[in-house]
Order: sequence, then structure tokens, then C-alpha cells
Amino acid sequence: MSTTEPATRTEGDGTPEAPTSGRKGPGTRLIVLLLVVVVVAAGFVVFAVRYRDAHSTTNNLRATGIPANVSTSLAYLMGLSPVPSRPAPDFTLVDQHGRTLSLSSFRGHPIVLEFMDPHCTDICPLVSEEFVDAYHDLGRAGRSVVFLAVNVNRYALSVADVSTFSSAHGLDAIPTWHFFTGSFPALRSIWAHYGIAVQSRGPTADVIHSSIVYFIGANGHERFLGTPMDDHTKAGTAYLPANQLSAWGKGIALVSQDLFSQR
Repeated sequence: MSTTEPATRTEGDGTPEAPTSGRKGPGTRLIVLLLVVVVVAAGFVVFAVRYRDAHSTTNNLRATGIPANVSTSLAYLMGLSPVPSRPAPDFTLVDQHGRTLSLSSFRGHPIVLEFMDPHCTDICPLVSEEFVDAYHDLGRAGRSVVFLAVNVNRYALSVADVSTFSSAHGLDAIPTWHFFTGSFPALRSIWAHYGIAVQSRGPTADVIHSSIVYFIGANGHERFLGTPMDDHTKAGTAYLPANQLSAWGKGIALVSQDLFSQR
């Protein structure tokens, strides 16, 4: 996934899509910059409208409803916010092992859900590391927390794509890890239900998409959102300081522990 590449065109239903040509004309850099601003702004609007009823942190870094076991500083680092308790949109897809499963089949377990590009070289590998850290931080409870991702790359829809990514980033170490994929129409519908903006420029380009962690209670209701982050070296390589990666892992584990009570 990349957070710096521009939108190119949008289908009639508002879903950003890949361009029909790779040609570049004069003023490309300026156009790219303007389009990136538009995409980011549009994503923010989708997010704000969907969660306009959530508690505000404008005047207080700690929103009402943050789990007591999560410090204010950690909640701020994670961009953690409570959301109105409502059923998470259900879906049925195929995971990295070729098994067809639905979100509702995990009822009774806390769920940590992200949206990832299996060919991502940006933030997705960092979130993967945070998931693995969270699983280890949970100890024995880790086997009861379900870690999920939904594919956002329309050009990498195969089970092999999500399986390869899972293995490459150590996610297979989590026994409850599932990286879901399916047909493009099915995935696009799920992105819309979760307010995930997705923009693909082609089969060899990184996918621009919203990076949001959904924390879903054991009762199947959305409870919290987190907003992963990354930074980049001068060479453009995505990274996050080790202490922040570790803190994110601990934060995910702490919020997951709180979700056990959401039955």
C-alpha cells in the first residue's frame, strides 16, 4: 500500500479505479499532488460521516469510552477512538488456506480487522508486525483473539497472493490469522460497507487505501477504531521506530483484552 500515489479516475459508484493508460503529459507532478489531496480529503469525509456519532477528542486527548487499561498516551499514538456499538457488516470470503468463512462465524471471539494489499511494500508489513507482536503480548489469550485482513488489491485476488504475504510477514505464526480474498465485486462491496477508500493504478503499482484497524467485540459489534501510521526514509522506505511498533502491538493486545467483555 502507498499513501502518496494519486487517484486517476473514479467509477460511477465512487470507487477509485486504475487508469486506462500509463501515459504522462506535461504538469504531471502538479496534477499528482492535487489528486492526492483530493483522495485524502475524500477518504477523510467518508470516515468522518460514518463515525460522526463517535466521541470527540478535540478538547481532550482521551475520549470517553477508551478502555481503562489503555493509557492516554497510547490511545493517542494509536489514534484510538470508541465508536457507536453496532453490528459489524458481515461478509463471506476465502482465506489464505482456501477456506470459505464468514465474519459472523467468529462470533464469541474478539476480532481485530484490517484491510491490506498482499503486494504492499509500505504500511501493511508494519501493521503485520504489530499484529504478530500483539498476538505474543496476549499470551494464552492470543488463541482466542481473531486477527483478520481483507484484500484491497483487485490485481492480486488469488489465494496464493494472500498466502504468500501471510508467510512472508510471519502472520502464519498467529493460529487465528485469516487473510481474506474473493472476487473484485465482492471485495468492493465490503470496502464500501467499512468506509475503506481504495485506489488502484494497475497490476504493478502499490494500492492506495484507507488504513484503519477495526476492533470488534465478541458480540460482533464494532467497538473501537485505530489508525495505523508509518514514516519514510529519504529513500522512500516505510518504517516506524521500534518503540512505536512495540507500543502498537501492546495497544492492540490491551484493546483486544477489553473486547472479551463485549458479549
